[in-house]
Amino acid sequence: MSPDLGALLRADTPFIDLRSPGEFAAGAVPCAVNLPLLTDVERARVGKTYKDAGQGAAIRLGHSLVEGKTKAERLSRWQDFITGHPQAWLYCWRGGLRSETVQTWLAESGIHIPRVAGGFKALRHHCLETLARAPEAQREWLVLGGKTGSGKTQLLQTISWSIDLEGLANHRGSAFGARTTEQPAPIGFENALAVAYIKHQHPRLLLEDESRLIGRMAIPPAWHARMQRSPLLILEVDKAIRCANICREYIDEPLAAGTAASALFDHYHRAIDKIRRRLGGQRTSAIHQELRRGFETGAHEAWVMRLLEWYYDPMYDYQLGKKRTRVIAEGDRQDLAVLLEELGTNSACS
Repeated sequence: MSPDLGALLRADTPFIDLRSPGEFAAGAVPCAVNLPLLTDVERARVGKTYKDAGQGAAIRLGHSLVEGKTKAERLSRWQDFITGHPQAWLYCWRGGLRSETVQTWLAESGIHIPRVAGGFKALRHHCLETLARAPEAQREWLVLGGKTGSGKTQLLQTISWSIDLEGLANHRGSAFGARTTEQPAPIGFENALAVAYIKHQHPRLLLEDESRLIGRMAIPPAWHARMQRSPLLILEVDKAIRCANICREYIDEPLAAGTAASALFDHYHRAIDKIRRRLGGQRTSAIHQELRRGFETGAHEAWVMRLLEWYYDPMYDYQLGKKRTRVIAEGDRQDLAVLLEELGTNSACS
């Protein structure tokens, strides 16, 4: 019997991804660990042999590449992972030869583990189907908006019936939003979003107002289109508080976490250059000067406030003007927290 792929993903099933490191880096599913049968170089050799001499020769080469000490070492890694994760499943690209081979080797060692029929390709297809169906489902979507620094993400993370797109994308969603760690592969982001939706059980869904791109991650077109016609809640926060929030989140916290001040300065210097066309040369130079002074003195409010006044707030006001008819509530954090709690308790969808 084929497994219920949705149930496996919903349960955070540990997966052993047997594909090569390069395949894994291009995108996997949540809770998957890459313990490959073949390295990238080995896989390339097997693929070339398959093309030149056929399947039989490719299989023989594969077995010759993974035998003796190499086989024992890889088998030990699979065994160790399964010992720590007895509910694990295997998958390769299509649920074919690689996962069948490893499943057989493990069985010979006394370990019996299921493999995903259809492999990663089947899991990926299930995720894509989930993403395609979600915007048309009978579930009310709400979007949380607000000016930069208002704490939208922090409020959203307190709501159990939300999905944190920026968290999944590992990016804060603005020109200055890149984190010190890399964003996931686009396929990995889409799969993680699908799994988050599969787990979502509430009749309402809360998302943060986002551009089509979060860093280099693209929100699926149908999702973004649905977000653009969903009711909008606006979080209102005083500019001075927003400035303080930005200084804490974008400067104090990275420095406290060990990011070098010089690296952070260079990162924001480049980010300012990226929006030069919108700011204009004179304002860009002024912010650069304030940025340097901020890192010299430790007082960053001046350049952050300039960015709010000259770039973020005018852009937000312009965009909100086009969305005004969708706004159903505006208020501070406490006001919206109370409203969202009421909406979460009242499960009836409008």
